Amino acid sequence: MDFHQLTLSQAAADLRAGKGASTSLTTEALTRAKAHADLNAFVTLDEAGALKAAAAFDASGDTSKPLGGVPIVIKDNIEVAGLPCSAGTPALKDYIPKSDAPVVARLHAAGAVIIGKTSMHELAFGVSGYNTAFKTGVEYGVRNAYDRSLIAGGSSSGTGAAIGARIVAGGLGTDTGGSVRVPGALNGCASLRPTIGRYPQQGIAPISHTRDTAGPMAATMADVALLDRVVAGGDDITPADLKQVRIGIVKTMLTNLDADTEAAFHAAIAAMKAQGVTIIEIAMPQLAELNGQVSFPVALYEAYDDLAAYLQHTGTGLSIEALAKDISSADVKGIYDGFVIPRKLPAPDGTLLDAKPLYDAAIKTGRPALQALYSGTFAGNRLDAIAFPTTTRVAIASNPDSSSLENFGLLIQNTDPGSNAGIPGIQIPVALGATSKLPVGLELDGPAGSDRRLLAIGIALDSVFGRLPPPR
Repeated sequence: MDFHQLTLSQAAADLRAGKGASTSLTTEALTRAKAHADLNAFVTLDEAGALKAAAAFDASGDTSKPLGGVPIVIKDNIEVAGLPCSAGTPALKDYIPKSDAPVVARLHAAGAVIIGKTSMHELAFGVSGYNTAFKTGVEYGVRNAYDRSLIAGGSSSGTGAAIGARIVAGGLGTDTGGSVRVPGALNGCASLRPTIGRYPQQGIAPISHTRDTAGPMAATMADVALLDRVVAGGDDITPADLKQVRIGIVKTMLTNLDADTEAAFHAAIAAMKAQGVTIIEIAMPQLAELNGQVSFPVALYEAYDDLAAYLQHTGTGLSIEALAKDISSADVKGIYDGFVIPRKLPAPDGTLLDAKPLYDAAIKTGRPALQALYSGTFAGNRLDAIAFPTTTRVAIASNPDSSSLENFGLLIQNTDPGSNAGIPGIQIPVALGATSKLPVGLELDGPAGSDRRLLAIGIALDSVFGRLPPPR
C-alpha cells in the first residue's frame, strides 16, 4: 500500500479483500512514526500492543469490522486502557487508565489498531501545539508535517501532524475552540467538530463540558465519515448532490487573511460554484460581540470544576492546584495561575473580575443569543452551511511566541464562534498556498445536528479538491 496516498477507507477495503496484512501495515506506520521523531507527534508509541492487535486481526481474518486491522492514533487526553494519558502535562505523565474512553472502545470494537498517543498543546489550552513538557525531536513543540520550523496547530497537534506526514490515515482529537480543525488546516487533513453531545465525553481530560467534544481527523472527508459512523452510528453516507447545496459567506470572517489563504479560499469558492453549489453573501453583524460574551467566560470558568472532577476520576490523588504547579508551558501556566485557579476573568482594562457572574451571563444569555443568531441565519437564508477559511493564515513559526494571545486570536478567529454555539463544522484541505506551499483549509459550519449532511457535502467535495500533495 502506498502510504503517500493511503486512506482509512482504502486500507480497510484492501485488508477485507485479503490484499496485504494488518501486521505489515502497522509495522510500516510504526517505522514511519519513529523516522519522523522530529515532528514531536507522539507522547507514547505502543509498538508491542499495536503489533499484537494487528497479528490478532490477521489470525482471525474477521472482515466484518469497518476498521479491521487499520492503524490509527489517539490524542493523549483521551483514555486508552493500559497506555499513559498525560493530557500533555507533566503531573499526569504516569497516569494509566484501566479502561478505554467510550469513543476509543467503539474504535477498538470496529477493529482499529491504535499505534500510539499523540502529543498536544498542554492541557488542550492552546492552538499552536508548542508544548515544553514532551519532545522526541531536538526542539520543543509539535512540528508541522510540511515544514519542521513551523507549528502543527493545536490542540490536537500530534494527530494532525501524524496524518499530514502520512504516518497514519486517521485518528481522534478533541475540539473546544478549533482543536481538530486548526491542526487539520495547517497539516492538510480533514476533520469534523461534531454537534455538542453527538460523541460521549467520558474518559477525556476536559476544559469545558459546554464546549468540549472529541472529533475525527483523517486523510479525506470520506475517512472522517467512516470514523464518525463508528463512533456515532448510522448508515454509510453517500455524497451530496452539489447542485442542491446552498452556502453562505460572511464578510467579517474574511478579515486578517494572509495572501495565500485569501487566494486559496476564493479559488475554492469558485471551484464549488463551478460544480453547481449556490453561494450567497450573508451578514451576521453581532457574531463577534456575542462570541466574545461566551468564549473565555465559559472555558476559563468551567475548566476548574471540570478538571477537578476528572482528576478525581483518575484516582491519582492529584488536586487541580498540584497539577497546575507542574504545568510546563509558559502560556498555559499563565492561564491557570492567572484565571482558572483564582476563578477570575480579565476586563478590557486589564483588571481581574470575579468569573462567576460573567459565566452565568454567558450561559443564560450570551450562548442562547449566539445559537439563535446561527439558527436564524441558517433558516432565514435556507443554508446548508457557512463557508470560511478555517485559519486566517498558513502555519507560523514554532517558538514560545507562537502561543501569544495575538496568534491565538488569529488562529481561532473563525473556528471559535461555531464551537461556542455547539454546532458542527468540517475542515477540508483545499490547496497548498501559492507562495508558502503550505496547506490551506476551508471550513463549513452547519446547523446543530446536521453532521451527516455536512459529511455528505464534504465527501462530494473530496473529488472537487482532491488530496493535497504529500510533504516533500
